[in-house]
Amino acid sequence: MAFTALKSEQDAATSPPTIFVRLSLDQFAAVFDRGFAPQFINSLSASVGSTILVMLLAIPAAYALSVRPIPKWRDALFFFISTRFLPVAAGAIPLYLLLKQLGLLDNITALMVLYIGINLPLAIWRMRSFFSEVPGEIIGAAQVDGARFRTELVRVVLPIVAPGIAAVALICFIFAWNEYFLANLLTAFSARTTPPYLGSLVDGRGRFLAILSAASTLAVLPVVIAGWIAQKRLVRGLAMGAIK
Repeated sequence: MAFTALKSEQDAATSPPTIFVRLSLDQFAAVFDRGFAPQFINSLSASVGSTILVMLLAIPAAYALSVRPIPKWRDALFFFISTRFLPVAAGAIPLYLLLKQLGLLDNITALMVLYIGINLPLAIWRMRSFFSEVPGEIIGAAQVDGARFRTELVRVVLPIVAPGIAAVALICFIFAWNEYFLANLLTAFSARTTPPYLGSLVDGRGRFLAILSAASTLAVLPVVIAGWIAQKRLVRGLAMGAIK
């Protein structure tokens, strides 16, 4: 994909593909000329903002469902996961009408709230499995030493499950970054994100492969960079909770 992005549209469309061709950055310049930057910023805002808020909500919720179980915690867990039973397409019309009545169509904040609702159940369930792996003896020792709830959570438990937090945060970020259906349905111009923008580059005449490759190369960079930065914690976090 990155190599194709450096070709001209004529060279990119050849069959079989050509290797020894003139390479340039013209397609990347064309991508920015066609308004890539605002949509990229919208995607970054919605994905990062929703991920941060999801983690701020999921961590205490998962803690209350594992380390310090609330009454009827099984019912609460079932309620969270039941919100994922309805296909997104089935709720598309009610969501559209609701946002239209509230004047929130083509609004990046409204899109961020929807991403929070989509990713929060997954984050709670995954974080609960990580918290369940924390030895109870460590928490008990902290309580004996006089640690209150906030100290127990922030200074004792969170450092232990930090790899799990990194893994869940990256998964939520990827899901929000890649979301296409709602972004395409509920946005038009001001809040348009990267996935619908990539779809708009498809040309019925078939001369779009090089510019689409250039835009796609730019679109995957945030996820690649985030995964590279968090790779050590990510590998450990994805393995946590897998076995007892």
